[in-house]
Amino acid sequence: MTLTTDSPSLDSVSFSPITRETLSAQIRDQLLGRIASGVMEPGARVPSERALSEQFQVARTSVREAMQGLISLGVIERRGNRFFVVERLPDVSFDPIDDRKEFVRQLFETRRLLELPIIELAAQRADDGERADIQALAHRFHCDMSLTDFRRLDHEFHALIARACANPLLVEVYNKVLARLFRSEGIESLLSDEANRAEVRRIVSDAAAQHGALAAAVASGDAEAARAEGTAHLAAVERGMIDRLV
Repeated sequence: MTLTTDSPSLDSVSFSPITRETLSAQIRDQLLGRIASGVMEPGARVPSERALSEQFQVARTSVREAMQGLISLGVIERRGNRFFVVERLPDVSFDPIDDRKEFVRQLFETRRLLELPIIELAAQRADDGERADIQALAHRFHCDMSLTDFRRLDHEFHALIARACANPLLVEVYNKVLARLFRSEGIESLLSDEANRAEVRRIVSDAAAQHGALAAAVASGDAEAARAEGTAHLAAVERGMIDRLV
């Protein structure tokens, strides 16, 4: 059945509160589930951003990111200042489980366990030449660089910090993790998907600044600050890839 823009609001549709970290992805998946099941029919008005944030018990920014993901999937559209389920739904999978994103979660969990101690050791042990090289490499990042150039330089940057930790065995283990990151076809498909272009640009732009802050902390020899910058960087990239990419 096709509904018009005068269809009744579905503000009364109930959703479960969100309790885990990947907020916008879970909001998106719950909305997708309602659309796939027919509870939210083609042409129906989507509950307001305010109503959704209250039901999910999250900030409106998380709802906004989820809505952007649904627009990228082509299942909702904006009409004026409101959102509606599209009249003709595209042929997309509504399965909320994405093996690529599960791999991202596992990968970043592993990176946190290995990379944060490596960053601390690098801040403590790097010689003057290594500190200068890390900062010089960080300065080569810029917000307008291509995804290919960014990924190549990103690999080089994190590998350079790892070498500065002065523990060859730890570096060997960590390099295997980096290899999985930069050779993964699943991650490559996420980043190169046309629907994710705008979000990938934001990840690249934000990471350029984050690398600068991380390099400065390592170069200064402040292990605590370096770990904090590394933690923030990994969390930001993980959130971007899991919450905002489709």
